[in-house]
Amino acid sequence: MGSPEDLEETGMSRSKRYDYIIVGAGSAACVVAARLVRDGRARVLLLERGPARANPIMHYPAGYMKFLAKDTYLAMHKTEAQPQLDGRGPIVPQGKVLGGGSAVNAMVYMRGNAADYDRWNAAITPPGGEPGADWSYRDMLPYFTQQEDNDHLAGDYHGVGGPLKVSDLGHTSPMTRAYVKTMQEMGIPYNPDFNGARQFGVGFMQHTIDWRTRRRCGAVDAFLAPVMDDPLLTVETGSTVTKIRIEGGRAAGVDYVKGGAMLSEDAGEVILAAGAFQTPKLMMLSGIGPEDELSRHDIRTRLALPGVGRNLQDHYECPVVATTRDALGYYGQDRGWPMIRAGIQYLLFKSGPVTTTGVETCAFLDPTGANNDEPTIQMFCVPTVYLDRDVLGTDPGHGVTINSLLLRPKARGRVTLASADPFADPVIDTRIFAHPDDLATTMAGFRFARAVLAASPMRDLIDREIFPGADVTTDEAIAAHCKRTVKTGYHPVGTCKMGHDRDPDSVLTPDLRVRGIDRLRVIDASIMPTIVSGNTNAAVLAAAGKAADLILS
Repeated sequence: MGSPEDLEETGMSRSKRYDYIIVGAGSAACVVAARLVRDGRARVLLLERGPARANPIMHYPAGYMKFLAKDTYLAMHKTEAQPQLDGRGPIVPQGKVLGGGSAVNAMVYMRGNAADYDRWNAAITPPGGEPGADWSYRDMLPYFTQQEDNDHLAGDYHGVGGPLKVSDLGHTSPMTRAYVKTMQEMGIPYNPDFNGARQFGVGFMQHTIDWRTRRRCGAVDAFLAPVMDDPLLTVETGSTVTKIRIEGGRAAGVDYVKGGAMLSEDAGEVILAAGAFQTPKLMMLSGIGPEDELSRHDIRTRLALPGVGRNLQDHYECPVVATTRDALGYYGQDRGWPMIRAGIQYLLFKSGPVTTTGVETCAFLDPTGANNDEPTIQMFCVPTVYLDRDVLGTDPGHGVTINSLLLRPKARGRVTLASADPFADPVIDTRIFAHPDDLATTMAGFRFARAVLAASPMRDLIDREIFPGADVTTDEAIAAHCKRTVKTGYHPVGTCKMGHDRDPDSVLTPDLRVRGIDRLRVIDASIMPTIVSGNTNAAVLAAAGKAADLILS
């Protein structure tokens, strides 16, 4: 399917030419599409395989929890069984709706560590040369601040008046506040702003929530909505792109399926924003990728590019769970009279439990204390018993879950093809804990989390540790627990990384062009050479702001 000469016999229709076709309509796509239309006065086609909008409940801060384990607006990607996890292959969800992850996530606004972006810049700089485009923290900070409209922070690190609303939550639980105080008693300093001068410390997280309405501010709300009625923008949802058409060494357009019809569109440039799994999959289906992988599926090689699909990174977290003596969290708040009461409070006063995401605080630290300038663990406090659905043995109930999330894993996974069928899911080999340092750091985080439960004032609220249980103390037993329970942090990145000319695994130039193919770029989380030290949505939005400048220039 897809070459110009066989359009007629396949029944595929061709229509008007666009300046840009953007594949995928998540966070990055919304930023870039809006800029191209508003500032470039370009004709843009935005293609999204999911629906045009999510359930209205998703606009409420607490609403996303109703859909977290469902595939309504999430593509539940199964991953390859990992021998180092005793055969487990955890599920990794990704958003499939207009707005992508920003429409379904927990709304945390976290930029990561300044050193993360300096590492990006180092990764695109050839030995003894110049990077070609600046991706350092100094360069990236203005993109964060220009996008931001913060409800209470300003100055060097924050913006006021931008399209993206950022605020604190409207409600916090007693358990959350106890966690913050306990960390301080343990010597972890209070940090009022994780997106400021220093990341180390404990505090309350900022969220992409409009403080005026107490509603989600996703990428559609912030960036795309103001240009939705512009005739230069065409948005097609329910549309699955099957191939990038390569003609004469350049991307000429895309083929896609909508409502059972096979369609094809031309463009001056094709921009991929389908995410860290689907973007490399589409490139390989189009003949761009590792030659052995393409030949294995009888796909004609248009360009041998070995880095496509490699360098997969994600954040991984492991829990310790305890029951509490009283109802201090959110268990049972989503049904019956508590739900009705909270709903009425929200509708009347825009306050109460509906104005929380349920994950209100975290700490950034190095559990060894050796490198708190660049923390290795992000430690979340969840005021309920919360586990992934493939982890058995613990029922939901009143309690607390402390998750230790590994910020910069050393292992690298890979995305490959299951077949040449464009509707088949990609094969995802996460390689979780394949590097011994990743498991060792996670185990150190687990021990620190357990120490938090035993420290005051948290210990006065705790009944007992139920998972894995206080008897799990040896290195072997803790390692087994981590392997059994490790789950995604929902942040896959890196599978089409930018790099310098001498890096054989780099897929993109520093200005995000695909090496060897004209008029084809990638703008989503795939571009990251290394994962940022924190939730990734803010980084993707800011990187997309820079991408828009690169494209417009």
